[in-house]
Amino acid sequence: MPERAGVAPRMLLILSENWTLADGRDLPRLVDWAREAEDAGFDSVMLSEHVVLGPDAGARGVMGNPRAYAAPGNQDPATPWPNSLMLLSAIASVTSRIRLVASAILAPLRHPLLLARELGTLDLLSEGRLVVQPGVSWSRDEYAALGVPFGKRGRILDEQLAVLDRVWRDSPASFHGDFFDFDDVYLEPKAFRPEGPRLWFGGQHVHGPVLERLVRYGHGFHPFGTPTADDLAALRTALAEAGRDPAEIEMVGGTRATFADDDSVADLGAAMAPIAEQIEQGFTTFCVKPSQFIDDPAELPAFLRDVMRRVEAL
Repeated sequence: MPERAGVAPRMLLILSENWTLADGRDLPRLVDWAREAEDAGFDSVMLSEHVVLGPDAGARGVMGNPRAYAAPGNQDPATPWPNSLMLLSAIASVTSRIRLVASAILAPLRHPLLLARELGTLDLLSEGRLVVQPGVSWSRDEYAALGVPFGKRGRILDEQLAVLDRVWRDSPASFHGDFFDFDDVYLEPKAFRPEGPRLWFGGQHVHGPVLERLVRYGHGFHPFGTPTADDLAALRTALAEAGRDPAEIEMVGGTRATFADDDSVADLGAAMAPIAEQIEQGFTTFCVKPSQFIDDPAELPAFLRDVMRRVEAL
């Protein structure tokens, strides 16, 4: 993506996976952090989700440093994953500007009409501040526990996206697919915008279904890891071929924390250094997870201000 002159970097505070900094049951603390992030000038806060975890959550060995990012197969199955939409509802009630990013919403584990109702209500409640990143995730154990066929999860998601698009726009709405079938349903009130909340998509690579979903429905690209130049070129080409302006897509990058050992936090300056290069690639929004850099929750307000000072220097 080309550089976007005049667009100030936007910072996104990750509220999930901060259990070295907050107790997993102390959810009001996360709500407070969101309000503090808004006061400090952050653009958005983000929560990810799992419904349940099973043994395959740690199949590749639990991460050495508990401050690292959760990834497929690297986490303790007892890791807390509170309901992200309920938490974001609480955050919406105490904030007025900051965007609410529901990342890694595991759509195939829900009926799309229920999902449309939940997301549309939260989007309306927050007056259009909701951003949703639907995905299929990786845990066979989670799908098995909920009785959803793991091998069909991508096809289920594609059908769900079509359902969401239809019921947010139309009443009555009908749909006849391989997995979902209904006639003349009214979903009211609808989301804040006629097309529903802003949608981000991401993955480890930019091809196939991920690219197709992004081109057809997406407002933002949030990759897992660092996309290659070929990935970005493929995205730019696919958008242009679909008649879409690549500049319409919000590009989401982030800090790159490096830990000296399993007991230490990372250096914030070093972790934010790659942001400059990402800006040149066209990225505009950058994720930071506070527990990677501080261990004392009392330091969070100063940490947030420090992040924004460094961003302003860019």
